[in-house]
Formats: sequence, structure tokens, C-alpha cells
Amino acid sequence: MTAILKAIAAGVLFLLLALPASASEAVILMYRRFGEDGAPLSNIRLDQFEAQLQELKSGGYTVLPLPDIVAAFKNGKELPERTVAITLEGAFASVYAEAWPRLKAAGLPFTLFVGTAALDRGNAGSMTWDQVRELQSADVAIGHHGHDRESYLGISEQAVTADIARASARLKAELGVAPTLFAYPSGVYDLKVRDLAAGQGFIAAVAQYSSVADSSGSLYELPRFALSETYASPGRFRMIVNARALPVAEVVPADPRLTANPPAFGFSLTREVPGLSALACYPSHLDQPAEITLLGQSRVEVRFEKPFPKGRSRINCTLPGPRGRWYWFGRPFFVD
Repeated sequence: MTAILKAIAAGVLFLLLALPASASEAVILMYRRFGEDGAPLSNIRLDQFEAQLQELKSGGYTVLPLPDIVAAFKNGKELPERTVAITLEGAFASVYAEAWPRLKAAGLPFTLFVGTAALDRGNAGSMTWDQVRELQSADVAIGHHGHDRESYLGISEQAVTADIARASARLKAELGVAPTLFAYPSGVYDLKVRDLAAGQGFIAAVAQYSSVADSSGSLYELPRFALSETYASPGRFRMIVNARALPVAEVVPADPRLTANPPAFGFSLTREVPGLSALACYPSHLDQPAEITLLGQSRVEVRFEKPFPKGRSRINCTLPGPRGRWYWFGRPFFVD
């Protein structure tokens, strides 16, 4: 009997060691404008923002600074369940006037990504360098958002590196240090831009597409859920901040900038996910889910016939998970 028990124990240990370690994961939120009328796709109403902060303060969530999450991903450290990061982008005047007082009162950390040209020009709708320094002195993490480009797609490598270098110089001159976290202008990137950013000394870079960040993915393609008044219902917000990362690898196409359109999109699961037959993938230009083919127990192939339009598109794949928490995996796509 002892020999049998030892054999069983050895088999269980082998299975545990063979299972892939669960990745750390976090939901990263992105905001731009606060309480500004006339920009519903980039603005959030103040009542909506206050309700979302209350949800995050209600218990069950751990709101951490984005640098802490990046460090956990790099070092293989587990994060608490329902870890959330808050990022603000663009250094608009309403960040200082409206978002900062509410976040400070709620005691919630956040990261501010600063594009330097607007501050240098003294745009009426932007923060001032003195205001950015005030936030920096209050331990707000400051990130790099380039200098004066709407997008890095379709421009030369020299133009990309020049824009990054100019912003780095201005940030260091005004703040005493050049940030090591980067946000792609307009949230868009391709593999060339990703590799250029990585080569500039940044430790991580964030984009804009709906997916849960996890430590198994690239630190230079971290996803963020964009929040605006158009997509800010309480139910949707709770679904987002409770979302889980779908454990994926071998994603194709690897480059978000498409050369074949429509793409032959697919990915592999790195561990068994119960109820996989309920997975649905939604291309942003269609009013119905795409066709899914499951190959064996781990490979997912997604097909549709209508090409993406020019510009920014996406595919969001969702799957009901345990305790009402949905798995959410998304990919951005860009068509010239």
C-alpha cells in the first residue's frame, strides 16, 4: 500500500509541475478628458467617473500604480485578484481640475502619460508644467507619451526616434527625469514601432485595445480599456474591472499592422479553460461574431470574410468564467 501511495503522490507532483504557472494579470484603465462637453469618445462625465471610483473603492479590488504591476510582471510576482491600474493620457486641463482632486480624495494611485508639445505651446486645454510637477511631487507616476505625433505608424524610424528623444529631453528638463513607461500616440503601434520603443530604454509600453494584461504577454504591448461617456454604463464597467485574462500564446498574425486582410486570426490556449465552446470572437466591423474552429483542446482559429476597413479595428474574444468573471482577450488591427 505504501508503494502505491508513493506512486500516486509522485504522479500528482509530476502533474502539478507540468502545469503552466498561472500568470499575474491586471486590468489597466485609460481615461483622457473629464467633464468636457462635446467629446463623447474621449471624455467621461464626472458623475460616471465618480461612480467608477466608488466601485473601485467598494471592496474586492486592488488598485496599484502601473509601475508596480509592470515590476510584478517582470519579476514573476503574483498579483492580487482583481488588480486594477488607472492611467490618464494627454495631460488635459480637466485632468488637473477634475480627475486629480477626485482620485486624491479616493486615495487611488494613477499614472499620467504626458505629451510634451501641448505643454510647451501652453495650449489652453492642457495642463502646465507646474501642474505636472505638482502631481509628480505627490507621487503620481509620470509616463512618456511622445512629443508631437498623432501616430507613429507610416513614418520613418528616424522620425519616431526623434519624436521620442525630443519628448525625453523636455521631460528630463522639466521633471528632472525621463520616464521609463511609454504610451503609444493614439494607442496604436506595429511590431516596428514596438521594437523601436523597446530600444529607447523604456521598461514597458501601453497601447489602447480591450484586453486583460498578463505577465505572459509582451511588456511593450500592454492593453488598456478606454473609458468614455459613450461606453461607461455601470454594468460594462463592472464587467471590465472583473475581467480575467484568457491564457493564450502563439497569436497570429503577430503584427497588428495587417498585410493580409481579413487576417487568419488564431491563438493557442496554454491551459485548459472550462466551457470553451461558449467562446465568442467579435470583429469590430461586423454585427455578429466570427466563425470559430477549435483544433484539438487548445488551438482556436477565427475566420470571417469581410475585410477590415482602413484605420483602427479590433477583435474581442470573450468567454463566461467562474464566479461571473468573464475571460476577455482582444487584439488591435491597423489597415493602411
